[in-house]
Amino acid sequence: MSNNTIISAKDLSLTFQTNDGPVHALKDVSLDIKKGDFVSFIGPSGCGKTTFLRVMADLEQPTAGSIKMNGVSPEEARRSRAYGYVFQAAGLYPWRTIGGNIRLPLEIMGYDKADQAERVKRVLELVELGGFEKKFPWQLSGGMQQRASIARALAFDADILLMDEPFGALDEIVRDHLNEQLLQLWDRTQKTIAFVTHSIPEAVYLSTKIVVMSPRPGRISDVIESTLPRERPLEIRDSPEFIEIAHRVREGLRAGHSDD
Repeated sequence: MSNNTIISAKDLSLTFQTNDGPVHALKDVSLDIKKGDFVSFIGPSGCGKTTFLRVMADLEQPTAGSIKMNGVSPEEARRSRAYGYVFQAAGLYPWRTIGGNIRLPLEIMGYDKADQAERVKRVLELVELGGFEKKFPWQLSGGMQQRASIARALAFDADILLMDEPFGALDEIVRDHLNEQLLQLWDRTQKTIAFVTHSIPEAVYLSTKIVVMSPRPGRISDVIESTLPRERPLEIRDSPEFIEIAHRVREGLRAGHSDD
């Protein structure tokens, strides 16, 4: 992997004006994410991690500072479809089959029918849902629905995947399995992933870099480069190295709170 930066934020701030006065959701956030990185954002509720992801996706506008996605503004990145976005809930349309849901962005983008079919088949196999194309969302478990949602975000082959707590609502066993699958998917596709989570083990297990955020105003309190190998069986979570990184994340979260 080359060292090129694919997401770059500089002194980024975002203040929401509310009836109770201004809310400083992000304050002076600077961060570089390199191509092929898997970066997790972790912190308490209200620390701005989802807001930061939404700024990347051009769903929120910063009030100060700058951010570049793939060298261009988030708006241009959105127009050129540089990223796929996976929400907390799978957000599949119940009246469309799984294949139909995944085809939706491709239809909007004007891909021809043959290309659509080929892409749907490929991404379903990537998320291990081959053969489920004609099923409806209600026929799939929660974990399978989230995988279909990831497939939809991958269908148009964006370089960047933005994931907002995609496994937060799932039970631990399913979540573990999806974490393993997501790492394999990341390895196969070489995507750059920005991933929001509340879970320390999930952040440590998945990431090459962990960004610890503090509560309002949302600031970065620590950036931890993972020393874990790229190959990560679930058992790695019992290793001293894993426990050491998890401890540092915990310390960062604690330090962020004590600033208040």
